[in-house]
Amino acid sequence: MKSAGIGITKFEQDIIGESAQIQNVIKTAKKIAQNANVTTLVMGESGTGKEIIARLIHNLSNNANQPFVDINCSAIPENLLESELFGYEKGAFTGANVRKQGLFELANGGTIFLDEIGDISPNFQVKLLKAVENKRFRRLSGVEEINISTRIVAATNVALQDAVKAGKFREDLYYRLNVCQIRIPPLRERGDDVVLLANAFISHFNMEYDRRIEGLAPSAVELIREYHWPGNIRQLKNAIERAVLVEADDWIEAEHILIDSERGKPKARKQEQKTAQVNNAALDFDIPPEGISLEEIEKKIILTAMDKARGNISKAARLLKINRGKLRYRLERLNIDSKIIEVTE
Repeated sequence: MKSAGIGITKFEQDIIGESAQIQNVIKTAKKIAQNANVTTLVMGESGTGKEIIARLIHNLSNNANQPFVDINCSAIPENLLESELFGYEKGAFTGANVRKQGLFELANGGTIFLDEIGDISPNFQVKLLKAVENKRFRRLSGVEEINISTRIVAATNVALQDAVKAGKFREDLYYRLNVCQIRIPPLRERGDDVVLLANAFISHFNMEYDRRIEGLAPSAVELIREYHWPGNIRQLKNAIERAVLVEADDWIEAEHILIDSERGKPKARKQEQKTAQVNNAALDFDIPPEGISLEEIEKKIILTAMDKARGNISKAARLLKINRGKLRYRLERLNIDSKIIEVTE
């Protein structure tokens, strides 16, 4: 839970991205911010920045100086979630020695952000519906109804429409939360925003760790553009933080960015798959009667990869599914000039 009287001026400037997709998100958030009574559902994959958009709506509203309170619904056991959100009266249960205000009350006049709303149980969905619909609730063991004027922003990485069809999420609650909807695009749909974000993280971690990293080398730019980023911005941030802290000295190279290359590999289109089949066929050859050394075969394959990568060692290493260091070792062992960009016959 965070209470934000931090009111960042022109908060939208802290959302990094020039793509049409993210600019549309900001535009929609600005419109929603003008009406404090609109309940909003923010949807997007994990790591796309749903809380940042919720804070944007709050900070651009007329109630920006009021509390911003957030809660991760999936992180709190069901038997505690009700008392956290609605509070309780003294004596409501063993250990309840004093009255406690819930988060809805603490956010009164401001914004409450209900993250991972898709993970709450059907039983609690019934109780939450009244608070969302009427802006009214009772504390545990309370008899007095408490009225609130709180903006409600919910977020989920779950497809709630599918959850409704499966009977896991109440349809009436879904429609109450989904008065306005914002879909945050995954990082892989945002084009060169990934480079802007990476450079911003480098600047941030340079300051935090007192480093002097110049920026991204061409090999790193190529890698982060091609990678699928299944963990989105959060994954990119963690990868850059590690590279700045322990890997790079001057420039961040591709091999400094640790990623799960198989999990983040984009799905190949039919034409790409066809091209891959043709390229693989080009490596087929017969063993001559006099035989051929494995070293010669290895050299031929490496030269082919270097040719396809146009001399880019990082790219050639990815084609061969080894890291840059291992490829450099093989180039030296086989006496291959790393600047060769054409396969010799």
